[in-house]
Amino acid sequence: MTKADVIDNVCNKVGFSKKESAEIVEMVFDTLKDTLEKGEKIKLSGFGNFVVREKKSRVGRNPQTGQEIEISARKVLTFRPSQVLKNALNK
Repeated sequence: MTKADVIDNVCNKVGFSKKESAEIVEMVFDTLKDTLEKGEKIKLSGFGNFVVREKKSRVGRNPQTGQEIEISARKVLTFRPSQVLKNALNK
């Protein structure tokens, strides 16, 4: 599913125009992105949790050459589905 598909679904289910639906979807995504950029957790009841985690730098290995390289510290986004979502997927 693409962002355009989400916009179409909002348009069809709520009855807003395509332009209004696109603005709403963009606002929701912008809010989620801004919250995650601040390092805050997002909890969507009945759906799941989005959490930004810090990963430390570590030594890795190039699988082609076997040469050791340092993998820099970074932030990663993780998602944990709620039990409701898990149950819906495994009906």
